[in-house]
Amino acid sequence: MAIKKGYELTQEGVENLKKELQYLKEVRRAEIVEALKEARAQGDLSENADYDAARNEQALIEERIKQIENILKDVRIIRSTAEDVVGIGKRVRFLILDSKVEREILLVGTIEADPKVNKISIESPVGRALMNQKKNDIVTVQTDAGKVYDIQILDFE
Repeated sequence: MAIKKGYELTQEGVENLKKELQYLKEVRRAEIVEALKEARAQGDLSENADYDAARNEQALIEERIKQIENILKDVRIIRSTAEDVVGIGKRVRFLILDSKVEREILLVGTIEADPKVNKISIESPVGRALMNQKKNDIVTVQTDAGKVYDIQILDFE
C-alpha cells in the first residue's frame, strides 16, 4: 500500500490556516511578549505564576506556528470529485433512516475536519460510507464503536 505524502485540504482550509498563521505571528506573539514583560516586572521569576503561564502559552503558540508552516509546506489542495458522485469538497445532505433526522455536512480532509461546524473527514465512518455514492443511494455506516445505521443521500453539491 502506498503511503500518501502531504496534507489534503480544500482551498478554504488552506486560506483558514494562512489567516491563523498570520494572527499567531502578528497578534498573539506580540501579546505574549507584553505578558512576559509584565511578569518580569513583578520581580522574582522563580515563583512567578504569571511568568510561567506566559512562557507556556508562548511555547504553545510557537508549536502551532511550526505545525501550520509544516502543513502549508506539504499541502495538496483537493478539488471536488466528479459531478455525479459524492466526494471530498462536496456538501452532502442525507437522511438517517432509523431516526428520520436530516443532516448536511461538508466532506473534507482529516486536518480540516471539525464536526462542530459539520466538516466531516472523508476518513470518518460517515465520510467513508458517502464517498463515490450517488443521489438517492442508501449506504450503511458502521462506527468505530460498532453501531450500524443506514443513511440515504438526498442531495449534494
